[in-house]
Amino acid sequence: MLIDSSTDRPDTPAPTTAAPDAATSTAAGGRRRHDDAPETAALFSRLASLDDGPERDAVRDELVTAWLPMAHRIAGRFRDRGESVEDLRQVAALGLVKAVDRFDPDRGAFESYAVPTITGEVKRHFRDRMWALRVPRRVQELRNKVRIARRDLTQTPGSPEPTPADLARHTGLTEEEVAAGLEALESFSTLSLDAEMSPDDDGYSLADTLGASDASYDVVVDRESAKEGLRRLPERERTILYMRFFEDMTQSRIADQLGISQMHVSRLISRSCARVRADAMGGRMRGARSR
Repeated sequence: MLIDSSTDRPDTPAPTTAAPDAATSTAAGGRRRHDDAPETAALFSRLASLDDGPERDAVRDELVTAWLPMAHRIAGRFRDRGESVEDLRQVAALGLVKAVDRFDPDRGAFESYAVPTITGEVKRHFRDRMWALRVPRRVQELRNKVRIARRDLTQTPGSPEPTPADLARHTGLTEEEVAAGLEALESFSTLSLDAEMSPDDDGYSLADTLGASDASYDVVVDRESAKEGLRRLPERERTILYMRFFEDMTQSRIADQLGISQMHVSRLISRSCARVRADAMGGRMRGARSR
């Protein structure tokens, strides 16, 4: 079902001959009614009695259209929070459709059911869709408390910007919790790695400030892992490995210097490397199990 979100609620009510307080009359039981709360009890009763089909869809659409101004009013409560009014109205309209579909006319007035349903839908939109990165629910709650506290403490014109200590006293939070909430206040969106960090001609991007992986760390790990295995090798095999990998001697030259065949040198190098590798991998496995 397509929802027309372009319907604007008039800024001023149309002229009427009703009493001045008719737009906000009080229903039975003392509940305040708004001027966008139409009388649709008969339509809801009819909707409940119909089976799925074109007639039921038409009644459903009529109910959604009748209550759409109320959904727009609720969406307006969340303006200026980083989301466009049109998107908020669409989310509120979705909540209205859910409320119409789930409402039981025998349970009371529709407005009492629809208002929290629509409000909850809009709040879920902010919670689940407005964050560029997923943050814990606890941090989102801290953000909301800090935002409301800042608004309360700066309502008086000329009021200074509240400090974290002021916010902590007002909310009952710790200063660490207030700091987390303040950090999350402007965290709906992320900054591109290509964003320029300096306006100068030789400016640099955010990516230029980030560190890179250092391959030398892997070399350190490998050397430390191989130390114990190298110590366990016989003296001649340690000498052959040193000559081959540290003095960069060929196998033929090593064979001539030690008085053995090149094939023997090749076998000793392969066997020694296999033993050192096995010791290193075994040590890593033992270390992982101990953790």
